Amino acid sequence: MTQFFQVRGDAKPHPTEVECGYRTVDTPLGPLLQLSTYGSDERQSEKKVSQTLQLDREGARRLLAIIRDTFPDL
Repeated sequence: MTQFFQVRGDAKPHPTEVECGYRTVDTPLGPLLQLSTYGSDERQSEKKVSQTLQLDREGARRLLAIIRDTFPDL
């Protein structure tokens, strides 16, 4: 993943929820946090990965800052 950027405009909650798995991927440059989403329970086929993000230390730091901005009471 190269960057986070804020998207402007209208958004609505998704009509379904998905599961998200996580794991640590070891690399010579340090660990990556891998987040993988799986299709909703309403999906016709068996459970499989829909999207995967891999965050290095800097990406995780930026995501943590976004989470703290969004949910300041955490």
